[in-house]
Amino acid sequence: MQLRERVNAAVKQAMKDKEAARLSTLRLINAAIKDRDIAARADGNDNGVDEAEVLAIMGKMVKQRRESMKTYEEGGRLDLAEREAAEIEVIEEFLPRPLSEAEVNAAIDAAVAEVGAESIRDMGRVMGVLKGKYTGQMDFGAVGGRIKERLAS
Repeated sequence: MQLRERVNAAVKQAMKDKEAARLSTLRLINAAIKDRDIAARADGNDNGVDEAEVLAIMGKMVKQRRESMKTYEEGGRLDLAEREAAEIEVIEEFLPRPLSEAEVNAAIDAAVAEVGAESIRDMGRVMGVLKGKYTGQMDFGAVGGRIKERLAS
């Protein structure tokens, strides 16, 4: 079952179970996907976004909520931080399992070997390979630094 179908099925189930908080988060996911679909159609892609793009959208949503949660905790608004944490839980149900440190390092090594990267100039190609294979499974912001280290040595 595709990711969109899983989200829509979860929306229906949340409605049946009268889970208001979960339903709200699932609707936010659907809205984000539909916004990106509309933007894709404006660019000439009549099919909307693909699975990888949906995973990227959800990954971005998790990242935004983590940042908000940190801000709320620093501001002493634990009630809002808990709500963000609950939203993260719901979104992460649809994301693939994150890679471990060892798996991330192995993926970087494989991507570097695949593109034949030798210098920092090849970093974009390495990131492109990783994003194509591991969208939603790793934090590409953190991985960028590792790739730089790997290519600098």
